[in-house]
This record gives sequence, structure tokens and C-alpha cells, in this order.
Amino acid sequence: MNLMIDREIIRLMAGLFGFLLIATGVGGVLKRRLTAPEQVKVVANLNARIRAWWVMCVVFVLALLSGGIGSVLLFTLISFMALREYITLTPTKRSDHRALFWTFFIILPFHYIYLGIQWYGMFSIFIPVYAFIFLPIRNVIAGDTDRFLERTAKIQWGLMICVYCLSHAPALLMMQIPGYEGQAGKLLFFLVTVTQMSDVLQYCFGKWLGKRQIAPHVSPNKTWEGFLGGISAASLLGGCLWWITPFPFWQAVLLALMITVAGFFGDLTMSAIKRDRGVKDFGTTIRGHGGFLDRIDSLCFSAPLFFHVVRYLYW
Repeated sequence: MNLMIDREIIRLMAGLFGFLLIATGVGGVLKRRLTAPEQVKVVANLNARIRAWWVMCVVFVLALLSGGIGSVLLFTLISFMALREYITLTPTKRSDHRALFWTFFIILPFHYIYLGIQWYGMFSIFIPVYAFIFLPIRNVIAGDTDRFLERTAKIQWGLMICVYCLSHAPALLMMQIPGYEGQAGKLLFFLVTVTQMSDVLQYCFGKWLGKRQIAPHVSPNKTWEGFLGGISAASLLGGCLWWITPFPFWQAVLLALMITVAGFFGDLTMSAIKRDRGVKDFGTTIRGHGGFLDRIDSLCFSAPLFFHVVRYLYW
């Protein structure tokens, strides 16, 4: 999984940080000019998102520059922290501790080891088959049947979302598409950029035009105007990035549309979990803007779909 750091990657990184500089400047101007209480709240939220983006982009670029192993290590850490936030929010019992030990310190690292050595067969079935069967066995040996199904399902679902689904993002780096060898890092850039920009654009369109709520009891801030405006703009952005991918323009647009819709429902699903637990965020790791899982919830749904569609079409 060696990455070629070519001129296109350098231009992409320069464009990314240039966009962040402009966004930071705009956020600073709005902070000084807007004084109404509701406007101040919106601008503060926007600036918190921009600060979080700076941190995430710097870490992501460093991992990309370090090559495939650096990206795998980065996502291993992100999966660990996201799973930790999820388990903290969905409390388990003392009798689950051994199953959790296996989840965090055996299953998670071995899954990413299989990814790092490019053993696709084990990467694809280790968690959904072997870990899925093993975890209830480990729990039933503990002998505690109180809410057994609920407790076991929480661990299984967290492992699937925070580890298995998310790991399909760095898994893009194992692809060797004919005529596109050594450039898989651009696919990861495409996926992350479209997914995250869709979130940002949906937020902006929602604040600008949003009136009709999609799921008011789950996420009151999500509106049809924000959804349609955000995914349309992000899909067009994906089409404009066709030149860094092996896709023609129309296919890049369709894949970006798939990514944005999947990401939206990932965000909405994780919001439902937070509402069920009565909290606003999964954590406080990212100052002013929640935890790791709050920032990757969309990616957890978009990454596996994108990986398997691209693998089917091109590899």
C-alpha cells in the first residue's frame, strides 16, 4: 500500500488548506459583524466545525504522506476511540468485561493487521463472521442472562460500526486498479472529502434555507432543504474531482451521490442513538464539537458502500 505523492496529491492538499484558510477568515469576519443571539450561536458552531476540520485535516494529511501503514494506524486509533465512546454511552455490565477485552485488544487490532498485510479474505469476514459468533459465546460463558441479547447486540453493533465499517476507508489503499496503480490514496481523499463536505454543506443549506424538518424527533436541525441542497452540491463537487479518480465525470457524480446519501443516514442513525441515551454528543475529545464518533458517523456508512462498489466495478 505504498502511496505515490505526486503533483495531483500536492495540489489537492494545497486546495484543501486554502479552503480552510478562506473558511477561517470568513468565520472570523462573521463573528465580528453578526451580533444577534441566534446569529452568534450559528457562527460559533460554524467556527467550531472549522477548528475541528483543521485538526482532522492535518492528521489525515500526515497519515496520507506517511503511506499506507500510517493511514492504517490512524484509523486503528480512530476506531478504538470511537468504539470507546460508543461503549461508554451504552453501558454494559461487569460480566461483559471479558468480551469487551477481546473486542478492544484482540479483535480490533487483528482486524487492522489483516488490512495492513492486505489479506482481503480475512479482512472481509473476520468481524462479521468469526467475531460475531465468538462474542455471544464469550458472554454466555460468563453465565449472566440478564438482558443477554441487548448487552451482546450492543457490543456486536458497536464493533461493526466503529471498526468494520470504518475500516473500509483505509481499505481503499489496498486496491490495485489497472492503470491506476499507486494512486489509491486519491480514492481515500475523494471519499473523505465528499463525505465531510456533504455534512458541512447540508448544515449551511439547512441554516440558510431550511424550513421543513425530515425527522424532528431524531435530529431537529436536519431539513429537506439542507438535505437536497447539501447532497446536490457535494455530488457536484465529487464530479469536479473526477480527474483524481479512475471514474468518468458522470460516474463520479453518481458515486458521490451514493456517498452523500449513505453519510446522511449514518449521521441520522447515530443521532437516534444519542437521543435514545439522552446526550448531545458521543464525547468531548474534539474541543467544542463532540467526540470522534460525532465526526465520523457519516463515514461509517459511506465507506463500506463506496469500497465495495468501486471494488466490484474496477478491481
